[in-house]
Amino acid sequence: MSENNKWKAVGWSALGVTTAITLTKLGWILYSKRYIDHNAKLNVILKAEQHIFESRTAGKINFYVNPDGNHDPVLLIHGLHLFAGLYEMQPIFDAFSTVSPMYAIDLPGFGRSEKTDRPYRPSMYAAAILEFIKDQIGKPCHVVCMGNASEFTAMAAVNEPEWFKSVIMINPSGLQMPSAYSMTSSNRLDKARDALLSLLKVPLWSLPLYDLLASRTHIVTFYQNLFRFQTPGELIDLAYTSTHQQGAHFAPIVFLSGKLNVADIRERYYEKLTVSVLAVYDNEPGKSFDMLPQMVRNHKNWQAFRSRNTKGMPHFENTGELFRQFDLFWKKHA
Repeated sequence: MSENNKWKAVGWSALGVTTAITLTKLGWILYSKRYIDHNAKLNVILKAEQHIFESRTAGKINFYVNPDGNHDPVLLIHGLHLFAGLYEMQPIFDAFSTVSPMYAIDLPGFGRSEKTDRPYRPSMYAAAILEFIKDQIGKPCHVVCMGNASEFTAMAAVNEPEWFKSVIMINPSGLQMPSAYSMTSSNRLDKARDALLSLLKVPLWSLPLYDLLASRTHIVTFYQNLFRFQTPGELIDLAYTSTHQQGAHFAPIVFLSGKLNVADIRERYYEKLTVSVLAVYDNEPGKSFDMLPQMVRNHKNWQAFRSRNTKGMPHFENTGELFRQFDLFWKKHA
């Protein structure tokens, strides 16, 4: 074969591969729009009253409440990821519902809360948390939050600490070793996130992309990485149905772009907290808590507890030891 013919063959092969990939993507987009159910039935997950809180900042916020108990009220706030929802806080809700009034919310854009296309930003989440405590609970409360929600909770508690009795953070984000980057590189990162979000939000492929990421297979894999032992099947079912609702992709797409991360959260908010904080951490993949020992040393209102035999969901797999720590912490700060 001549050199010219070889290059022609390579060109036709590349064109064939490109065409196949394009057709596959178009096929998935059509399949997503026509055959994937985006009105899946949401099951009742907690033995409690279900209500809707009308937030001025964030619209309709779904929450469950068990008003029994004579101790200080407790608000549970799930973390953020592509399949997040209040069902991840169920063991805590059930364990303490006879002791304290328990509240659990779906953050805006997740679970049964309002999922419209709007600018989801950390400031909105922080404001929604404060609104819920002030207007729905109506008195200072203990807050238990997970992952990225620790950042939003810290923002709210720094702004109006009088509404917080204490804060328990489960595997909080933002405690990794700081990286050496300049203001210029930070601005570039913000611009890159804006560009990525603009790309992800293109209506043609935004929902099909999320459908691909929120497949049952991906949900199973995600939770298997967070459980040391068997992953609860009910948790997977609830995550799947929650992600297959009208508008369920809007907030996760923003999360995927990185726009829900709070820059310099440790210096700007964690170190300024005046309420008592218990940071619970374990061996969650991809999480680093390198700066937590320094936080505990330098700030008397911070303490830490390590769950050694769990990897992301200690409140599911280490309930006895962990809930004892919760109880002692709350009694100390009642």
